[in-house]
Amino acid sequence: MFRWGVLSTAKIGREQLLPAIVDSENGVLSAIASRDLAKARALADRFGARHAFGSYEELLASKEVDGVYIPLPTSQHVEWAAKAIEAGKHVLVEKPLALDAKDIPPLIKLRDEKKVLVCEAFMVVYHPQWIKVRDLIADGAIGRLRHVQGAFSYYNVDPKNMRNQLDLGGGALPDIGVYPTVSTRFSTGKEPVRVQASVERDKTFGTDIYSSIRADFGDFELSFYLSTQMAARQVMVFHGDKGFIEVFSPFNAGLYDHHRIELHNQNHTEAQVFRFPGTQQYRLEVETFVRAAQGGTDRVFTLEESVLNQKVIDAIFRAGDKDGWEPV
Repeated sequence: MFRWGVLSTAKIGREQLLPAIVDSENGVLSAIASRDLAKARALADRFGARHAFGSYEELLASKEVDGVYIPLPTSQHVEWAAKAIEAGKHVLVEKPLALDAKDIPPLIKLRDEKKVLVCEAFMVVYHPQWIKVRDLIADGAIGRLRHVQGAFSYYNVDPKNMRNQLDLGGGALPDIGVYPTVSTRFSTGKEPVRVQASVERDKTFGTDIYSSIRADFGDFELSFYLSTQMAARQVMVFHGDKGFIEVFSPFNAGLYDHHRIELHNQNHTEAQVFRFPGTQQYRLEVETFVRAAQGGTDRVFTLEESVLNQKVIDAIFRAGDKDGWEPV
């Protein structure tokens, strides 16, 4: 069994990844670290981890840990991923891995030197609904793909929340803008060549709170909006000349809507509904990661793919400061 260590007691870990690790077939939760030892011990007891540490360095030095999950604030991801790699641990780091694409290649170099697995935690690419979308497009179910449309929004104005703290890497684009881009890239196997964007920032927080984006993929276009200060919504639609695919809860399946996608024909006279009840995308993520770390051939989200996705986000930020197209 793969022995997991977790750096911090962050909410995403408590609510999603720790339960997924505990429920997984090939991993156990071995250790939790926090700068507050009491918090680490309480969470370790809650999830049955044997070890609790009062510093991240102690966990990385532990021989009871094979790999780590890092849900620290975004601005600390690269730093602690590098330290974990140096310690010889496999690393699953919460998205976004970085705030600039140029910060990722040094991690690739370290990964190759230490011969460990390092992945950005995009759980969506392990969900069967997204694998089905990819297969339907590849099989020509909607004909020639012409347009992808998306939205991702929620409402959060808590000044203490890291998503509203610029120095911690907060903002809509780092937090949720990565999802329409990664799911489109995953489903089509294509990369955008240029983007246009309108980006609005909060006058108090300084973080980006609303963006409207247009991305040119050459053969088709992606347009989406996102916000951290709008009513909660998620949707992705892939529209071709022979039909379209609608994903109703594309990123938090089971929370915003059911695990389902619909395939409609050209004249909207027929529809096929594909359901994926009970799918645990975080459990699929950690189980796939472990198999790959232990020498399996399972497809994981690589650091090379992380570079490509972050380049899109970087270009969107640049485009938001100018009129016209910005190359990716």
